[in-house]
Amino acid sequence: MFDFTDPVLLARAQFAFTMAFHIVFPAFSIGLASYLAVLEGLWLATKREVYLDLFKYWLKIFAVAFAMGVVSGVTMSYQFGTNWSVFSDKAGPIVGPLMAYEVLSAFFLEAGFLGVMLFGMRKVGPALHYLATLLVALGTLFSAFWILSVNSWMQTPAGFAVNAAGQFVPTDWWAIVFSPSFPYRLVHMVLAAYLTTALVVGGVAAWHLLRARRDTLGFGMEGARVMFSMAMGMVLVTAPLQIAAGDMHGLNTLEHQPAKVMAMEGHFQSHPDGAPLLLFGLPDQEAATVRYKLEIPKLSSLILKHDLNAPLAGLDTIRRQDWPSVPIVFWSFRIMVGLGFLMLGLGAVSLVARLKRRLYEWRPLHLYALVMGPAGFIAVLAGWVTTEVGRQPFTVYGQLRTVESVSPLAAPAVGSSLAAFAVIYLLVFAAGAFYILRLMSEPPKHGESGPAADEPTRTAGIAPGPAQSPLTLTAGE
Repeated sequence: MFDFTDPVLLARAQFAFTMAFHIVFPAFSIGLASYLAVLEGLWLATKREVYLDLFKYWLKIFAVAFAMGVVSGVTMSYQFGTNWSVFSDKAGPIVGPLMAYEVLSAFFLEAGFLGVMLFGMRKVGPALHYLATLLVALGTLFSAFWILSVNSWMQTPAGFAVNAAGQFVPTDWWAIVFSPSFPYRLVHMVLAAYLTTALVVGGVAAWHLLRARRDTLGFGMEGARVMFSMAMGMVLVTAPLQIAAGDMHGLNTLEHQPAKVMAMEGHFQSHPDGAPLLLFGLPDQEAATVRYKLEIPKLSSLILKHDLNAPLAGLDTIRRQDWPSVPIVFWSFRIMVGLGFLMLGLGAVSLVARLKRRLYEWRPLHLYALVMGPAGFIAVLAGWVTTEVGRQPFTVYGQLRTVESVSPLAAPAVGSSLAAFAVIYLLVFAAGAFYILRLMSEPPKHGESGPAADEPTRTAGIAPGPAQSPLTLTAGE
């Protein structure tokens, strides 16, 4: 039961609420920035106008998603000073510089070249504009690098000492930045961003292919077909890589955060001669058991130790006060893994359709892709819940407990700000999501309007006419 009188629980709920809204936008914008760079590069290399029109089609969507990501990220940072001031004081000497590096190297890069990317193709020329697009894409990856470095240090802290005031102070910045879990988590998150974007692009393309008549041969359908082909190719390549990266990340987590893996697997008891893989069940944390479980004997030992008979420790080897919330971690992990295998299946089905030359005509595949359109966002949220709830009851794993990190605030103060965040976020982000869906509902067209009144040239040296766009800005605005 949710205790509305517990300020610690309310502070956690507020951060979780704002973070859940925020994380979907970086996950989308990281992949979409790279996709835009690929589209513009293909246009420059081939001069096929379909790539330029797709670039401008997705550029409008990227601009809105990027802005919403920035806005939601700013409000999150204030909570470190309001709800988590003790954590900020104790971990600030390490977390503060890392977040500053993200602003200096990533946000400045993105902000500095975003305007050129959105409005400058005709002003700076195709080559320099492409450089700006590449730098924005690189900036999104830098941002992921530093944010994941911060979070990975909190998951697997290294390279620090504790001073007389109880603060974590750096002793080895290389060990801090490249903490034991960081490489695995960075690869896992970037692949998740690319998969999320590929599924959205594939879902949008599938929507337009399903709406089109079979005899439609217009440019709009050419754009939808190009999008669908590229998206399905990306899913085909990225989904198995993500599953492999997830497996390596799981092995790393078993080494450094065993309680999290025990909760993911539902292992309340130790298994000295091979642990089963629990497919489904209802974890009962109070009774320390999983009820109504469906399991495959010894498979968990095979996956985690590559040996059917390898012993695996359970939560019975860990103090109960150090257990995470097993039901939440258990089910969020299964949602993430289940969606991962559905993505793998989508890639495999698209490969069969491509080999049979029915990629653009096979309606069941298009329905499959359409349904899977939001799956990347759900998987990212499920993975984030698994990671963060599995770290509990610590903010800095094994070093600083969550109850020791919160600001000395009364429950009404935290609850009122949580209610305000909920109302504002639901209104603002519902409007933003509605606008993005409206942009997606229209197919890419020949002569697609860009986000600026100064339309980019369609081919080198040829200036087009004026454009109309919902994101048009005039001089002086």
